[in-house]
Amino acid sequence: MSYVITTATAKIVALQKRIRAIQGGTGASKTISIILLLIHAAQSDTTPTLTSIVSESLPHLKKGAIREFQRIMQAHQYWKDSRWKETDHIYTFETGSQIEFFGVDDADKLRGGRRDRLFINEANNVSLVAFDELEVRTKECIYLDWNPVTEYWFYVEVYGKRDDVDYIKVNFQDNEACPPEILQSIEQRKNRPGWYKVYGLGELGEVEGKIYSGWKIIDGEIPHEARLERYGIDFGYSNDPAAIIAIYYLNGGYIFDEVAYQRGLLNNDIADILKNQSQKLAIADAAEPKSIEEIRQFGLNVMPAQKGKDSVNYGIGVIQGQRISVTRRSINLLKEYRNYLWEMDKNGKMLNEPIKGNDHCLDAARYAMTSLIPVIRQKEFYDSFSHPPAKKRVNPAL
Repeated sequence: MSYVITTATAKIVALQKRIRAIQGGTGASKTISIILLLIHAAQSDTTPTLTSIVSESLPHLKKGAIREFQRIMQAHQYWKDSRWKETDHIYTFETGSQIEFFGVDDADKLRGGRRDRLFINEANNVSLVAFDELEVRTKECIYLDWNPVTEYWFYVEVYGKRDDVDYIKVNFQDNEACPPEILQSIEQRKNRPGWYKVYGLGELGEVEGKIYSGWKIIDGEIPHEARLERYGIDFGYSNDPAAIIAIYYLNGGYIFDEVAYQRGLLNNDIADILKNQSQKLAIADAAEPKSIEEIRQFGLNVMPAQKGKDSVNYGIGVIQGQRISVTRRSINLLKEYRNYLWEMDKNGKMLNEPIKGNDHCLDAARYAMTSLIPVIRQKEFYDSFSHPPAKKRVNPAL
């Protein structure tokens, strides 16, 4: 694979101010272009510098920016294994300059030493507090990129309030190297104006048809007082990943935590993963009774999910009716949550059916949550006695 200078790359190169903000749609080559520029800068330094590439979590970086960095370096035959420190995720160039990667959920790194250059990947998933901590410790330039799914702190607290900000928009039309398959996929969604506006044209908007919203993200570990209730399992193998989600109950709400998300897992692999977790009932995709029975042979308590007419929409409704939190380390679950949409017909009318494919973690969570309905109803029943409705005051004059 070769990496070329695209129109988007040229637009990003032209940015000169301290904060260089790049809003854009999918396939626009935002992240690749920025990483290319940072590699070039590190290789051109006359004195060693430190560049930090960060996002919401290290798992997010491993599946995105780190992977792209390594591919670019290898494609240009720059990569040397001896210069990559895997434990710290730092690459040292021949110039002595370094590029490091870390998630903003690592408080020690966030408030650590200073750097020369900074790239916040998918900045809309990073808090303003994290941006402030990083920005004041950066000497030279700061790159931000994001898909404009909704307004966030950049539009409110940065753009228009500082005179050191360059801000541009790019989309797939600015990327001459965009693969034909991606171009076709984007073009086929023109009939969905909300999606196409955001992910196609890279314009600020609210993606229509988003199924879930309002979930809270939890940094760090599961609170010790949270109680494990269930595991949800969605089977996969070669094309689709298997997903295992743990469900915890805490103070009237539920916490989702991604335990596994991987292609190629056999049933004994899934059993091994579950055996290394705290033991609790697991609810699995009922479409694979043989897999469920094989996992039971390992002494694990696994039951099939309830399926039937409208069971998907029913389970979605169950989740929508609860207060949901999700751990920041649940990178695949968060990605699905942010992109889980209702189907649209050719006229752009929303259908009562979710788009399939980007839902493995969410299906696993749905199986588990639907099985908890009797427990949820019991909690609601007892809560009604703990918090009875206020008595209606009667006017004695009546």
